[in-house]
Amino acid sequence: MADSIMYQEDGYVVLEADNPEQFMTPEELQGKLQNILRSGQVTIPREVTKFEAIEDQAKHLMENYFELDVGEDNFLQWYVVRWEK
Repeated sequence: MADSIMYQEDGYVVLEADNPEQFMTPEELQGKLQNILRSGQVTIPREVTKFEAIEDQAKHLMENYFELDVGEDNFLQWYVVRWEK
C-alpha cells in the first residue's frame, strides 16, 4: 500500500519562459491560471472546455495537468511539491 504522504501537497513550483522558478501556494497558482484563462489568449485542452466557470477550469487544470500552452515560445508548467520532508 502506498504511503499517504505521497498524496500530500504543500504547493507548486511554477516554471515560465524567461522567468526563474517560483514557488506558489495552491491558491496563488489557481489565481494565476484564472488570469491566464481570462486573457483569452491561451489554448486550453478540450476536456477543460466542459467547465463554464473560469474558476472550475483553472482548478481542473491545476489538478489534472502540469503544462499549459500560453503562446509562441512561451510555456507555463507546474509541479506539486512538499515544503518539508
